[in-house]
Amino acid sequence: MKHVFICGNPALDLACTLRARRTARVETLDTPDRLDAWYLESGITDSVSPCAETDLGRAVAVREAVYVLVTNRLAGDPYDSEALALVNETARTPSATPRLTVTGRWVEATPAQALSSVARHAIELLSGPDVPLMKECADPECTKIFVDRSRGGRREWCGMESCGNKRKAAAYRARKKSHAAATR
Repeated sequence: MKHVFICGNPALDLACTLRARRTARVETLDTPDRLDAWYLESGITDSVSPCAETDLGRAVAVREAVYVLVTNRLAGDPYDSEALALVNETARTPSATPRLTVTGRWVEATPAQALSSVARHAIELLSGPDVPLMKECADPECTKIFVDRSRGGRREWCGMESCGNKRKAAAYRARKKSHAAATR
C-alpha cells in the first residue's frame, strides 16, 4: 500500500496518515518500514537510514502534535502548549541537506533529520500565507486537512478519487431515487 499525498504540505500529509480519526481509525504508520516508505514517497528525502521503533514512536507523536496545532488554528483556538513544544523541539534538529550530484539533487537523511524537515514544514505552514487556505475535508467521516489552492478556493474534498467521488455518487443515487419515487 502506498501512502497518499493530497494535502498540499508534507506536515499535513503526515498528519493524515491516521485516517478516519472520528470513526474507524486507520493507522498507516504501523511499522518502521512504513515510516521509511512515507519519508521516501513524500519526497522529504531520497534515502533514509532505516527507522527503528523509537523513530516510529517519535514520528507518531509529532504527527499528532501537528494535527492538534492545525485543528487549533482552524478553530481559532490558542495552540496547545505541549504540541507546540514538541514540534519546535523536533524542528531544532538539523534537517537533511540536499546535495548536487552528477544525476541531480540528492537528499540522504537519518529518521531524525527527515522528521525535522516535516516539523519545519509544519512551522512554515502554520506561520505562513497558506493558513487561510487550510480546510478539512467535507466528508464527515474523513479527517484530512488540506491546503485549498483551487481556482476560486471552493475545493470541498481532500481528493476526488476518495471522498469526492464517494459523496458525489451518493448524492446522484439519492437524486435518482427521489426522482424515481416522485414519478411513481
